[in-house]
Amino acid sequence: MFSSKLSYNYMMIAPHHLAAKTGSDILKEGGNAIEAMIASAAMISVVYPHMNSMGGDNFWLISDENKNVYAIDSCGPAGNNANIEFYKNYGFSSIPSRGPLSALTVPGAVAGWKLAYDFSVKNLGGKIPISRLLYDAEQTAKEGIAVTNTLRNNLKSKLNQLKNVPGFKDVYLKNGKIPNVGDRLFCPKLSNTFSSLIKNGLDDFYSGEVLSNIISDLELLGSPLNSDDFKNYKATFVDPLELKIKDAKLFNLPPPTQGLASILILGVLDELSIDCKKDVELIHLIVEITKVVFRIRDKHISDPRYMSVNVNDFIKKDFIKKLAKQINFERAAPWPSSSSGGDTVWLGATDSYGNTVSFIQSIYWEFGSGLILPNTGITMQNRGVSFSLDPKNHNHLLPGRKPFHTIQPALAHFDDGRVMSYGTMGGEGQPQTQATIFYRYNVQNLNLQNAINEPRWLLGKTWGEETTSLKIEERFSFDTFDDLKSMGHIVEKVGEYEEIMGHAGALVCYPNGLKEGGYDFRSDGSAIGG
Repeated sequence: MFSSKLSYNYMMIAPHHLAAKTGSDILKEGGNAIEAMIASAAMISVVYPHMNSMGGDNFWLISDENKNVYAIDSCGPAGNNANIEFYKNYGFSSIPSRGPLSALTVPGAVAGWKLAYDFSVKNLGGKIPISRLLYDAEQTAKEGIAVTNTLRNNLKSKLNQLKNVPGFKDVYLKNGKIPNVGDRLFCPKLSNTFSSLIKNGLDDFYSGEVLSNIISDLELLGSPLNSDDFKNYKATFVDPLELKIKDAKLFNLPPPTQGLASILILGVLDELSIDCKKDVELIHLIVEITKVVFRIRDKHISDPRYMSVNVNDFIKKDFIKKLAKQINFERAAPWPSSSSGGDTVWLGATDSYGNTVSFIQSIYWEFGSGLILPNTGITMQNRGVSFSLDPKNHNHLLPGRKPFHTIQPALAHFDDGRVMSYGTMGGEGQPQTQATIFYRYNVQNLNLQNAINEPRWLLGKTWGEETTSLKIEERFSFDTFDDLKSMGHIVEKVGEYEEIMGHAGALVCYPNGLKEGGYDFRSDGSAIGG
């Protein structure tokens, strides 16, 4: 059994320990949860470059001291020059997964930092300047980062896909070879980009010196993005999805994210109201609910401006009851192939003022497009590969359209006053892992650290994985493995602490001021309280 981190002042959680430390330092200096999150998000874009970047997107859930919940969508759309004909003229039947032509959506991450920062100043008394929030990231990029196991492993598995993408080898290889764990990688161009943002403000990314550097690289390398795409982009507040279950209210992000899938899994679990005593019962139940929910997701979820249905119709009680009736408790339903996963970081923060943040930032696949812009050191995301080049597909490519997102942060308000922030990376595993952590904490009464680090499973694809089997960590018993196979599941046993299960985290604020935090042993992270 593992113990959660406990504190009465603040708590910061990130899948890299330096990002957690940076956020906790801001909290120690009197900053609020949003300020801590911006600093931590900037730092993790440096120290976990295979997972996220300023060239990616992010989403926020913010719970203030009065339990008001705000959601930020900072997902960039496809460029105005990115259309089906553009790719057909190149002879493509699908969007290339790597390289300049996969970098077709505007990076929303920095706009998300800016919108959250302005909200913090206006509504939460935020006083810490951007120069302080970005300082640690700027210095670390200049002084160099230590290569982690996860970075090295991802380089080994993806180098053949990425070695010919412009800029990649220059940053990640040392003397033509993959660096060892502990080797130092310097990121001087990225440090200079942070310096420009410190000097000129975050808007510089979309309208100033940084933008000029980005666009000169993109034009030279052949991306369809242009300066107008950046200048016209703004992050926005959106209405979060909300669902009341028997002892809590759940919050998640609306489309174009798969937040609906996460909230529906917990809604069906609540409707069934089954106390799973054995691992096989919980695995089978969540997997079968996931199948039902993913069929809805894959048929309907895209940019909400182009959806023909109202997402809130899916979280009405009558509809959830219908879904619950589709679950077979004895046999596994057939599992169709579905969309590929993504590469992401989840971070959580809570401060001494009563504010809590659940945050997720992504470049989609590991290393995103692989395209590292030479003037700025920014890795561009490849989120746009989720678009289809089939005009009949419900998620086909259109200029200005937002791509489908697997990433979504989660938040819960319990009836007894607790606030829970939780999430994970891991593509299609995100809704399943969110539901598992919540169930283990809320129903099985595990502390957060155990809820996160108990063995997990994954149905479908995640970042870097092509198979859609039911993958389960080998820490589960032989009986669990055999029982799942006898129920009709196509089971694949994986490592004890398998990284494809995602890098999860969670924190809970109790009404008496106690903060509890847990991080994932599968990551390089930590939970830091004060």
